[in-house]
Parts: sequence; C-alpha cells; structure tokens
Amino acid sequence: MLRYVVAAFLALILVFSCSKDRMPELIELDMELQNLLRQVPAANGDLDYYILPNEDDLAEIPQDFDKNPLTPEKVELGKLLFFETAFGVDAVKPEGIGTFSCGTCHIPSAGFKPGTFQGIADGGEDFGLNGEDRRRHPNYIESELDVQSARPLSLVNVAFVTNTFWNGQFGAHDANEGTENLWNEEDGTDLNALGFLALETQNFIGLEVHRIRMNEELVTELGYKDMFDAAFPERQGAERYNTRAGSLAISAYIRTIIGNEAPFQKWLKGDNDALSYDEKKGGILFFGKANCVACHYKENLGSNEFHALGVKDMDQIPSYDTSPSDKRNLGRGGFTQNIEDYYKFKVPGLYNIADTPFYFHGASKRTLREVIDYKVDAVTENTRVDQSLISDKFLQLNLTETERNQLVAFLEKSLQDPDLNRYMPADVMSGNCFPNNDVNSQYDLGCN
Repeated sequence: MLRYVVAAFLALILVFSCSKDRMPELIELDMELQNLLRQVPAANGDLDYYILPNEDDLAEIPQDFDKNPLTPEKVELGKLLFFETAFGVDAVKPEGIGTFSCGTCHIPSAGFKPGTFQGIADGGEDFGLNGEDRRRHPNYIESELDVQSARPLSLVNVAFVTNTFWNGQFGAHDANEGTENLWNEEDGTDLNALGFLALETQNFIGLEVHRIRMNEELVTELGYKDMFDAAFPERQGAERYNTRAGSLAISAYIRTIIGNEAPFQKWLKGDNDALSYDEKKGGILFFGKANCVACHYKENLGSNEFHALGVKDMDQIPSYDTSPSDKRNLGRGGFTQNIEDYYKFKVPGLYNIADTPFYFHGASKRTLREVIDYKVDAVTENTRVDQSLISDKFLQLNLTETERNQLVAFLEKSLQDPDLNRYMPADVMSGNCFPNNDVNSQYDLGCN
C-alpha cells in the first residue's frame, strides 16, 4: 500500500515539476501574442480593442443611437419576437402557418446559424438535436420553400458588422457610400435610403421575405401589446405595432448577441490560463505567420472587406432551389454590377465558427481543418472562378501539420462562447414550441 502512495506522490511531483518547467514558456507565449495584437493597425496598440462588451452593457454595444437606440424593454421584446413562431402567418401553405421563426435558421446552439448547410424556414419540418435534421416538408415543392442560395451568416457579434449580407448590400454607409444608383425595390436595397444602419435595414426586408408579419391585431391577440408599448413609446397608433417596429426590436436584440464568454475573451481580460498551449500557439499563428489577421482584424475577427477565394457555390452541392445563374454567386459583384467585384464575398466574423460543420458561402467545406488546408493551398476549387481572379491577400502558406492543428485549436476552442443558449427566452407569449412549431419539431424539441 505504501508503495502505491509513494508512486502517486512522485507522479504528482513530476507533473507539478513539468508544469512549473513549462511556465516560463507559457508566459513567453502570452507576451508574444499580446505583442502581435498590439501591432494590428485596427487595434492601434490597445489590447482592449478586442475585448467585447457584455450583452447587458447596452451603452457599449454598437448601435444606431439616433434611429434605434438599445433599451432593455426593446431588447427583451426582440428576444421573444425572434423566437415567436406565431407571427409566421404568411406561409405559402396552411400547414406552414405558425411553424417557423427567425430562430429556425439562426439557432443559438448552432452558433446562431442553421444546423444544416442550408436554412429552411417556411416549408421545412423536423429539428433533431441541433437543427441538423431540418428538411423539406413533403407538401412543399422546392420553389415554395423559404431557403437561401448562400449559407446564412452567424448573428454572433453582428453588431460590429457595418454592411450586412455576403455581398454587403445593406446599409447606406461605409462600403455602400456612392452606390445609391444601385438601390432598388427588387432586392430591398431601396430601404438603404431610410438611413438606418445595415442590420436594421436588412431586417426590414428580412421579416417580409421570410413570411413573418406583425400588426396590432396579432400583437394584441398574442399578448405582446404592453411590451410594444414599453419598447416604442415614441411611435404612434398602428405604427407602434407593425412589422417595422417588430423588426427594430429584433435588431436591438440581435445586437446583444455577443460571444464575450469565449476563452479568448477571458484571456484578453487577464486570465492567462484560459487558453491552452496549442491555442496560444494557434493565436500567434493567426496574428502572425499565417496572417489571418490581414482580413480578420475587426473586433469580431471579421472585417468589411470582400475577397474572392474561389470556393464552390451552394448550387454546386446538393441543395434546394439553387441555380448557377443566381446573382448571389457573384458575391459583391452581384450587387455593385462591377466586374472587378465578381466572386468577392464578405469576410465573416469567426466567433463560434465551429458550432456547425459548414463553412464559406456555399457550405463547401465541412471541417475547420479543411478550411485551413484550403487557405494554405490558396488554389481556386470553383470552375467559375479563375485563379487570376483570386484575392491578392489569398496567398499560399507554409504551415506544418502541427501548425495547422494549432490554428484549428485557436479557431475551434478559443473563439467558442460555450453558452449562447443564454440568449434564448424560457418561453414565448403564444406558448408555441420554438424555434420551430411543426409537429415533428415539437417532438424533437420535447414540446408535446
């Protein structure tokens, strides 16, 4: 017995000694990563630049202070409306009415993205554990489905995005200054003229496109009227209870979806133990040798830049209601109509990127390692996109097997907020199942 006790004691000493021996190396890694962060031009030497605000610190969250300032009442209303299936009243078939919500295609546990490669709102059924079983309802044909021919972007940290959509078409400011002649009713960009920021502008058309409608009768019937009154005291009459007001509340809520509990955030705030050795090495690669930060440099580790990487479009994989002629395949060029913008897509934020196994606008990659390998090779895979059109920031890299795995560790673990479900309500006023309310989803979600 004594022999085992002594052996265990010696093993403990060995582990402690190894950890102690490695401490200087870990401290050196912390210092190296901090130094790289200070060198990012956007950070201007300030490590705090990458610290995200808390979701309840409304004054610190990017917002439209003039046209849609954040208030607790508006955010709380928006949270319920985002998941409320009872407003899905404009379904194309009776069996679809009241079965979907914004949360159908932006699932918290899936990083506020669809659990499958292509989101299906109206016309879909089933959920699974994480939205991965969503599929076409047998009574809907493909052309009747509410689907998108580009993978929906994550809503995590979208408050920091100044022009939304893969092509950046929404928002009158920043990249879209001088594009006024391109705004039109067909794609909803005419709403840019209202002067709201990009997120609010996109959601104005988003609720309509996604067959969600609000009016005073519905708002009253479902029990939301008092909440609308508290959220919008400045709006008068029916304007207080319409889809436009509901959209503003939803936008306010979405702005508070922030990945501030990710390990990288804890490390930035001084907890050096929040990142493992491999994660720190991966972060050093991200901001250093691999130069991911050349494009992913804003607070959300995205940017308002557009680049051609030559990845496949969604119609090139099995998908619903997609086409080679879809102008979304042209990326930024589909909006600007400038041939120099063809095949350029927005640089997305990277928090909670590992919550679903689908990457790029066409969901053509299924693991983060595939993404890294593709970026290391820097060779177009899309026959529509010649190598000569590829971004001059998309360059071949010389990364070892170990370095690739360390970069994956940083993206997969360090940027993973583990509790996005805190942004879900306990229930919605209608009492419906959410985020989906079709019969099969009710079973999957345990609502019945």
